[in-house]
Amino acid sequence: MIYDVAIIGAGVSGCSTAWHLSHQELKVVLIDKECDSGFGITKANSGIVHGGFHHPVTSLKAKLEVEAIPMFDRMKEELDFPYDKCGIIVAAFSEEQIETCKKLFAQGHANGVDTLKWCSKEELLAMEPKLSPETCGGFFAPEGGVIEPYAYAFRMAASAKLNGVDLCYDSKITKGEFNDGVWTLHIAGSDRVIKSRYVVNAAGLYADEVSRCCNAENFTITPRKGEEYLLDRNSAGRPEHVIFPVPSKHSKGVLVIPTVGGTTMIGPNAQMIEDKSDTATNADTFKNILQLVKPMISGISEKDCITSFAGLRPVMEGEDFYIAPSEIVPNFIQAAGIQSPGLTASPAVGKYIMKLLAEAGLTMTPKQGERKMLPPRHEVRNLTTEEVSALHDECAGYTEFVCRCEKITRAEIVEAVRHGHTTLDGVKFYTRAGMGRCQGGFCAAKIMKIISETSGIPLEELTKRGGESKLIVGRLGALEVKGE
Repeated sequence: MIYDVAIIGAGVSGCSTAWHLSHQELKVVLIDKECDSGFGITKANSGIVHGGFHHPVTSLKAKLEVEAIPMFDRMKEELDFPYDKCGIIVAAFSEEQIETCKKLFAQGHANGVDTLKWCSKEELLAMEPKLSPETCGGFFAPEGGVIEPYAYAFRMAASAKLNGVDLCYDSKITKGEFNDGVWTLHIAGSDRVIKSRYVVNAAGLYADEVSRCCNAENFTITPRKGEEYLLDRNSAGRPEHVIFPVPSKHSKGVLVIPTVGGTTMIGPNAQMIEDKSDTATNADTFKNILQLVKPMISGISEKDCITSFAGLRPVMEGEDFYIAPSEIVPNFIQAAGIQSPGLTASPAVGKYIMKLLAEAGLTMTPKQGERKMLPPRHEVRNLTTEEVSALHDECAGYTEFVCRCEKITRAEIVEAVRHGHTTLDGVKFYTRAGMGRCQGGFCAAKIMKIISETSGIPLEELTKRGGESKLIVGRLGALEVKGE
């Protein structure tokens, strides 16, 4: 088969592109080296829909961010992913910071965001009781909010698949050749190739490597590491809105985020590194982040921290998005350097890439008839007793709780597996099983058993996140105990 479009990278940019293209009469394939969508940059994201004021009107970032913000309401209606338009507060804690806030406020209006509201100290404190009384004022962005980035990617990929897009995971592209109007993409460790008339390079941290292996532009992606710390859902420091400090030159600052899943996130910091696989966190960074957020929000406690993770942002020289046709090879669209606010901009990124493909010669013909819609997601923790009782009548697994911290049932885990998420992380991201206080300490073994029973994959072959991350290696009885 020769596809019309091959998209390399199944993060939010690639998934958005696939979802947009699935509305057209095209043969499309979405490719990723990981075992599932969203397992790269997307999974370690702050999960914020930004407010359109951080970047100047001259940047592609700002253009696509502002265009994308109102798209989330429409996409949530079709795709049903966790999203809460809780709003963003930018709080100043000195007169000098007030001046910077005013510049951001003006920049937002210049970008076309006319819903921003300037607030006095008294207005901010009335709006957000958790905010420190030391604030001097700031502004409110009502269109901002929080989202589960992995669930968002999952639903876009699933909808795209339902509407004709092929998903090709565990497929690292090592070489691309263009001959007679067709790209031939070679997959690592295999004789298998993928042929396509057009290619979109949305490979995140590895977009530079994909570009070079396709003999396109030679640019460099440098990781900017940001550590995040997650607080228990019972944390007294959970605010009602996303709290932003005044940003620095290279960072939007350390935030306090009421995640859409009910926990509270603090972070990230910003550190340029070289290793694209370095996602370690450390105690010193946690202490530094606590020192920054405690003066902003009351009730923040280190005792509430249940886990930590680090995300790597793909930075290019100039700091803006690089979304453009290659000037070196034909029928090749670059979508690189998509760091913050890449998640927010992603609906518009996909639409913009579709426009560039059309300008490059790809014929677009909208599909006729009704679009295939995804079945509804079942989240028992958010249902009434009557609704749960009705589900129980359909399947008793909806009242068999497996993850008690997050109130996730057997039936929800089975649903995740039947949707193709057969790793421990895939099930976690789909259902939230294992994301609570115990971090899977009491439920991981039960989840693994359900994955195995539902998928037919032997327990010994199950992985945490694909590849070599096997969960069971050997048996205790096989250990050799040597004497002195």
